[in-house]
Amino acid sequence: MRKELFGVFGDREAFDGLRASEFFDRVVGGDGVTVGVRDCALGYPGRSSVHAGDGHTCVVWGEAYAPDDSDAAAWLSQAYRDHGRAAFDGLNGSYVAVVDGDPPVVAVDQARTWECFYADTPAGRVFGTDPASVAGALPQSDRAVLDEALTEFVLLGVVLGDRTVLGGVDRVPFDGYLEPSGVGALDRFVYDHREFDYAAELADRLRAAFARRQNLPGESGVLLSAGYDSRTALAGVPDVETCYTVGQPDADEVQVARRIADQYDAHHETLVADERYVITDPETTQFGLGVKESLHVHHGGHTDEMGVDSIYHGLLFDTFLRGYFLPLDAVELFGRRLPRQRLEPEPDVAATVASKFGYHPEFADAVPECSRVPEDAMAFVRDAVDRELEQLEDRYDSIHDGTALFGIQNQPTMPFRLHLADNFVESFVAADAGLVDWHLSTPPEHRNDETYREALEQFDADVLRHNPPDRPHSTYRRNQVSKFLHEIVPGLDPYQSPLPNRDELYDRHDYDDELLPGYGSLHGLPPRLKLRLNDARNWLELATEDKSWTPRSVLCR
Repeated sequence: MRKELFGVFGDREAFDGLRASEFFDRVVGGDGVTVGVRDCALGYPGRSSVHAGDGHTCVVWGEAYAPDDSDAAAWLSQAYRDHGRAAFDGLNGSYVAVVDGDPPVVAVDQARTWECFYADTPAGRVFGTDPASVAGALPQSDRAVLDEALTEFVLLGVVLGDRTVLGGVDRVPFDGYLEPSGVGALDRFVYDHREFDYAAELADRLRAAFARRQNLPGESGVLLSAGYDSRTALAGVPDVETCYTVGQPDADEVQVARRIADQYDAHHETLVADERYVITDPETTQFGLGVKESLHVHHGGHTDEMGVDSIYHGLLFDTFLRGYFLPLDAVELFGRRLPRQRLEPEPDVAATVASKFGYHPEFADAVPECSRVPEDAMAFVRDAVDRELEQLEDRYDSIHDGTALFGIQNQPTMPFRLHLADNFVESFVAADAGLVDWHLSTPPEHRNDETYREALEQFDADVLRHNPPDRPHSTYRRNQVSKFLHEIVPGLDPYQSPLPNRDELYDRHDYDDELLPGYGSLHGLPPRLKLRLNDARNWLELATEDKSWTPRSVLCR
């Protein structure tokens, strides 16, 4: 990867025994920790920074803003000396922070939008943002596959909680920290509802979040769909030069996105979806970090076509601000569920999670004699969800908030962001502390499309000029009824999917021959599952340095 933080709770000699210093832009050490930083934007305002002068040696890696707009690492060094771990409450953004305190500590941002992995090795406790590098510090004999975690990946496309598929490599806890001999939780991400003008306050906080991120280096771009979220980024950043949309030039989604770009005087380019939209090669797989499937990196093959230096996107606006993971009530009509914009009073959390994460139990029939998929796959998912909710129970009172928190902790789409951040100077606007606080303060029944649209109209009165092609009306209810009618009424064409047809592209390019030669029993699986198998195989080969992994050995013990 082009950007990385790697460290060891130890001195420079311990670090040099693990990694070559020349790989990093800067290596700094204190009494208890040594850290290497690689980032082309190191030292740019709001980006990775290092403080190695008076006070605690400190590294802040990623995108971070201090309360007084000073250098984030210098500010955190002083704040940690004054307030200890409470200093992390004041740091805003998407980051991993390291402070050489007593003891030294590593912390992730409140929503863990950057993962940090760690392992206890012969050289001491090692940590970093690339789990393959962390795993590489372990003897091969200690890189054992954790069967239960691999089963979660096979079924859901994610490894839940704080584990990875390797038993010797774990993640710094959600809203948590790491020390030389332990881990712990912080209390920044805790639901605490209050009454206020939800839409007006959200509009104000959107303005503040974008104002912090106006001046990224070079030419800027936006990954633009026809939906609400990415157009918010376009409206919030007035100097965007180019918008990029993945799809076919004649697709409804692309045509509306082009009109939105024209509206804001930005150049629009279509990244034509072809085999690059489907293939998950080892280079792409690494952005799943071994804990998430990489199919969300749908722009991954087009990096050379994206001629900008900095990039914005709308990832997680739907999750934090529109209640994407909230379980909604629905009415059954003609064998179909018609969602209503009200919360399900007694939600089935596991079922909600399964529907959002890409749950597929079909592996059991494909390889029945040795599958890692249990006989009752949904029971396995329920047990896993219950386990993680119990770990989070101090952070929420409402099961609706608990469901949302579960989705945020295990967000499956993060490889999308990680790839962008590795190739460009990327800004993760939805991770702004003010927006996260809005999410935590707003009751779940008000985190919906209606509130969001009202806020957007106050944020930019013209941002909703062009409706998304699959949401032609201004209210959630009318859009759901319209979608339902277009699906069941003869003569009305169903709305096009906003995303290209991955299944069609997979079949068109005969990827079974490339990914699964000699595994005919697996060819009948849905393409998403076959891509998931390829992800797991590629990442396990990378992390274990064992080239004998096959699609069958991923599924079979």
